[in-house]
Amino acid sequence: MTYFSEVDFQHMQHALALAERGSHSTWPNPRVGCVIAHGPQIVGEGWHRQAGGPHAEVFALRQAGSLARGATAYVTMEPCSHVGRTGACHQALIDSGVNAVVVAHQDPFKQVNGQGIAQLRSAGIDVRVGLLGSAAEELNRGFLSTVQRQRPWVQLKMGMSLDGRTALDNGRSKWITGARARADVQYWRARSAAILTGSGTVLADDPLLTVRQLSSPEAVAPLRVVLDSQGRVPRTAKVFDDQAPSLQVVHREHPLAAQENPQVLALPGTEQGLDLHQLMLELSRRGLHDLMVEAGPTLAGNLLQAQLVDELLLYVAPRLLGDLARPLVHLPAFERLEEVLDFSLHDVSQLGTDLRLRLRPAQPSSPL
Repeated sequence: MTYFSEVDFQHMQHALALAERGSHSTWPNPRVGCVIAHGPQIVGEGWHRQAGGPHAEVFALRQAGSLARGATAYVTMEPCSHVGRTGACHQALIDSGVNAVVVAHQDPFKQVNGQGIAQLRSAGIDVRVGLLGSAAEELNRGFLSTVQRQRPWVQLKMGMSLDGRTALDNGRSKWITGARARADVQYWRARSAAILTGSGTVLADDPLLTVRQLSSPEAVAPLRVVLDSQGRVPRTAKVFDDQAPSLQVVHREHPLAAQENPQVLALPGTEQGLDLHQLMLELSRRGLHDLMVEAGPTLAGNLLQAQLVDELLLYVAPRLLGDLARPLVHLPAFERLEEVLDFSLHDVSQLGTDLRLRLRPAQPSSPL
């Protein structure tokens, strides 16, 4: 059994906090933090800030300089062992003269997948793996989902009343939740590589689907993806403006599919509409690992039925809207309890007068 000291825990927790700073800017790369320390004393730290830029280990080693020799490096993901747009981080650690490396979890990416750890050990460096691994994996759940399942991590956001309704159909109920809940949605949007909605939502509400304020100069605006099989959404819709990039997804037999336009993606259809599994595969291929869905009851229901939802981000307002209001989601009528969709509570927070629930499927979906 691998032993980790209290100091080890403290440094890895700090490395995770550093990695968190890249939450809005690193995709398609994972979020990684690194701390270089002699015992309790930190001599260098860094995090990966954006794709194409130096990795976390490089920033930390630059800060440590010659003090890296004989130190321990704490890294939230296995150091890369291949040369891409940047150099191999395992070699930088070897060249620095560190004595030990503590890794939160192994990188399953096929060009790494244990090779970085093996190379460090071959160089005589003591490598320990598994410290706060679950927390580090949670930080990169989208990246890991793409590598292991060939699809993004899908978070379905919905706001509802106590009686499971989303809005009145008189056009005067744009929001049912309060200001704090709406601000929280901005936080989750900013952490996403893409935001998916349907043509019905765009035609009814004409949303922007942008992040109100990006957190840093490196932050990347999420791609707005509009599922629009029949090409009904006009180019004048706010979701297609120049405040953020956008992608219109149409049926492959639609005239828009014949145009050479990087802002249009053509997909095959199914009885329910566009092929959602193929959509997820295409988004993953584009490096869009974390997908947030803000859609109406039909698309939400289709994603749930297809077992393509990894987390429900549910905002509950303390009000009753009545039977004339729109339902939260369209699902088939289940005849037996064994057929229903079960979820487990991941966490709950109060935001003003509203509740935010994060729920995950009781039985997570298997790889595609």
